[in-house]
Amino acid sequence: GVRCLVFRCLRTNPVAGQRTMSQSSLAGKVAIVTASTDGIGLAAAQALGKRGAHVVVSSRRQANVDKAVALLKSQSIQVTGTTCNVGKEEDREKLVQMTLDQCGGIDILVSNAAVNPFFGNIMDSTEDMSLWLQLFILSINVKSSFLMTKLVVPHMGGNVVFVSSVAAYQPMQALGPYSVSKTALLGLTRALAPELADSNIRVNCVAPGVIKTRFSSALWSNEDIMDEFKKQLSIKRIGEPEEIGGVIAFLCSEEASYITGETITVTGGMACRL
Repeated sequence: GVRCLVFRCLRTNPVAGQRTMSQSSLAGKVAIVTASTDGIGLAAAQALGKRGAHVVVSSRRQANVDKAVALLKSQSIQVTGTTCNVGKEEDREKLVQMTLDQCGGIDILVSNAAVNPFFGNIMDSTEDMSLWLQLFILSINVKSSFLMTKLVVPHMGGNVVFVSSVAAYQPMQALGPYSVSKTALLGLTRALAPELADSNIRVNCVAPGVIKTRFSSALWSNEDIMDEFKKQLSIKRIGEPEEIGGVIAFLCSEEASYITGETITVTGGMACRL
């Protein structure tokens, strides 16, 4: 439609957009954000959309997609939505193809999908459970991020941002397998950055601390855990999703044009070191 024609015009003639937009603007860019119907994913879609990008949002349930699309449209954000389980090859391919068909290209991938089906000590898991956890958690949290990147790279010059976690640096009690998968994303960022630089693609990562989302509610809704956790923070509160969305949008902007292979920790001052 007309909307996509405008985006194609801006993509092929970026100067037209620059006349009226600030340098940090993402006008004319197309951004896929996975797992983007609530929490950090939705905040990333909002931040990118408010800077002018056409955002493609997705999650596993159609009702959640519809709700997110309605919210973003109400904020005057250009948005397309579809269901997608990033663990399924056919869903990943459908998401990329739909974006190419409807928006004419891909400039940004924010890989945000993650699972944590196990809450407890790693050593308490049985051998069968350990194998299943390893396959399932690594498949969604790491493998799908890599395979989504592989799918979009032939169609883009732009930015890939992985969403890791402070747990990548500081494994949290009862979140061992999840923490290991998030550490792997730091390595994936470092490994892909030099490989994709020649394709004019920057690869970066964001490691949020405890952010007030449904995904992390087991942590922030427990007062005892949070009281202990806040002792490690300089800013004595939990973060908001928008505080991560803004950092992601920055990494995708021209203002970050000389940054690649980096992980930005957004933790309220928690010490992060591998």
